[in-house]
Amino acid sequence: MTGIDSVLASREMVLVAGSGGVGKTTVAAAMGIAAAARQRRKVLVLTVDPARRLATALGLDDFGSEPVEVDRRLLPGRARGELWAAMLDTKAGWDELIRRHAPDDATRDAVLANPLYQNITSRFVHSHEYLAMEKLHELHAAGEFDLVIVDTPPSRHALSILDAPARMREFFGSRLLRWLTVPYRSRLFTFASRPFYQVADRVLGSRFLQDIADFFILFQAMEAGFVQRARDVEQLLGDPRTAFVVVTTLETAPSHEARYLVRELHRRDMTVGAVVANRVVPAALATDEAAVAAEHLLAAVAGDPSAADEHTALVDAVGARLDAAPATVATTLAHIAERFDDIALVAGRETQRRQELADLAPTIALPWLDDDVHDLDGLAVLAERLRRPID
Repeated sequence: MTGIDSVLASREMVLVAGSGGVGKTTVAAAMGIAAAARQRRKVLVLTVDPARRLATALGLDDFGSEPVEVDRRLLPGRARGELWAAMLDTKAGWDELIRRHAPDDATRDAVLANPLYQNITSRFVHSHEYLAMEKLHELHAAGEFDLVIVDTPPSRHALSILDAPARMREFFGSRLLRWLTVPYRSRLFTFASRPFYQVADRVLGSRFLQDIADFFILFQAMEAGFVQRARDVEQLLGDPRTAFVVVTTLETAPSHEARYLVRELHRRDMTVGAVVANRVVPAALATDEAAVAAEHLLAAVAGDPSAADEHTALVDAVGARLDAAPATVATTLAHIAERFDDIALVAGRETQRRQELADLAPTIALPWLDDDVHDLDGLAVLAERLRRPID
């Protein structure tokens, strides 16, 4: 097996991680197609991307928390496996967590009916990251799918997905939680604290702090279940059957974040299956041969008398291919040739950053494509590119 195939064939869970805007959703979908097309496995791609680009790319009108199968006839070649897709529903996910961890029906109903419940949970401890990890655990325990590929949430910090279970555990022992609940758990308000809560209620609204305290007192009743599940999720992330694929571009900030994430995964003894460098400028543009070719191109299109015949033939050929006027073609090619040093500089920098990533983990480079990937055909092209040998 070559490229990404070896990573997908040897794992049950693959988390596609990286900073925002680097193409995680697209790469995750392409990996799903690669696995379903070439392996006899039931594959699920789970996305938490609110933009819902994955549904469009997979040819689905819409999908939600319940997995939906992608029409096998639309997959490239004669697909050997099945491809399913699901979207993480934040509200439904929190409701399910409350039902699972509530010690009794009364606590469950009280939490779900609390006026602050929806507002708080939508912003609570990076909901998308924690719920993604919960869903990952649930899918693994159910055993319905042979391979689950998780498109992790867009994040300004690549470690958010890894730290979500620990943040949940830490929350239950936090000073904030004690501060909110202790005064209302005790019947003995101190002389000093009573005026503070009375003033706060007048400023913030009647029973505002009481409502908050009621919610978190109920929430604390589910501490044991949440904490144990968080530990289970952390264990699953470090399981040999789980691997991370880090997606990045070779721009300065994303590549720096990717290197940091790979090092941190290694430090935590988690498996890095591959790094996918997306939208890469061809390394050949940084060579001396490319520079010489750019000089010849400039001479051919800039009116050099010694290259008049070459100029005419080149401009006519490109114009015919693009159905463009000769003057427009000549001006565009001249501009490209004149700016080639800038392109070569970018290619050189990207080559260096790519090598820095390859020194840390197996790396696959995906080039810029002619068009944006927005459908199954585009994903199939990307899936084939992912099969190329790993550096």
